[in-house]
Amino acid sequence: MRASIPPVSLLGVFLVLCTLSLMTGAQQIQWAQLTSWSGEAWLTLTASRVPRLIALILTGVGLSVCGVLIQHIVRNKFVEPATSGGLDAAKLGILIALSLIPEAGTISRMVFAILFCFVASVVFIAIVRHIQYKNSVLIPVIGLMYGGVLSAIAEFYAYQNNILQSMQGWMLGDFSKVVEGNYEGIYLILPAVVLTYLFAQRFTLVGMGEGIATSLGLNYTATVTLGLLLVAVTVSTTVIVVGAIPFVGLVIPNLVALYCGDNLRRTLPIVALGGASLLLLCDILGRLINYPFEVPIGLMAGGIGGILFLLVLFWRHP
Repeated sequence: MRASIPPVSLLGVFLVLCTLSLMTGAQQIQWAQLTSWSGEAWLTLTASRVPRLIALILTGVGLSVCGVLIQHIVRNKFVEPATSGGLDAAKLGILIALSLIPEAGTISRMVFAILFCFVASVVFIAIVRHIQYKNSVLIPVIGLMYGGVLSAIAEFYAYQNNILQSMQGWMLGDFSKVVEGNYEGIYLILPAVVLTYLFAQRFTLVGMGEGIATSLGLNYTATVTLGLLLVAVTVSTTVIVVGAIPFVGLVIPNLVALYCGDNLRRTLPIVALGGASLLLLCDILGRLINYPFEVPIGLMAGGIGGILFLLVLFWRHP
């Protein structure tokens, strides 16, 4: 049965995970002290736990929605920014910004990252359309090789400019440094997600192919360009604020498509809720496995997301 709205059970799981995220941490919060609206407990909650929760939700929503967009544009279910060179291009853009403008702030780095991510995505789509492989599995393989080349260029560039150590912070996602005043850039994901929903019907047509979309009166090139720009903004923002996080944009869209189909106007809320829930789960487990120390969420998302994706593959091809 196709679902038309997010299941109540998924919403309940999301709310439970939000509550657990606020309660979990190296420093125990005395909840009785929160009634005084001051003190150490209130500071921990407002300066650390709440910003972290917001960053987790927006990152999970943004990455999962990005996965849906790039999959509809490329028309392949096995593609996401991590398997199409987008993440590696964003890191390369940040490195070039740091070398050309040593005093570059967050906005300058974000502009470079968005530009490089957008151009890399356009090149990847051009490569896929030119080669026209009939086997859909080969497309993400091409993306991985393409991303490997971009990553190698980024590492060599960082090594040549003695900024390799700075690059390590973007290699693995980590929310431990998300505190008040150090995460607000993540809010750029919100307008990108809203625009994706507003243009959801057009992106659904894009997923049907250029011929069908054009015959239905859609400006195919403009819609694809908008989609790639939204992906670039979301991916670049995520890399700058928390680092690279794999598999979220790959697993969640596939799981939702199995149950709810590919009509983005109907499925995007479910995709967003699922992405946020998965990232919350990974973060909570990462904080508990080696308590009071944290396992970076990039490792947790890679492990849990990889297992879920294998299950999806077996589910699709029993």
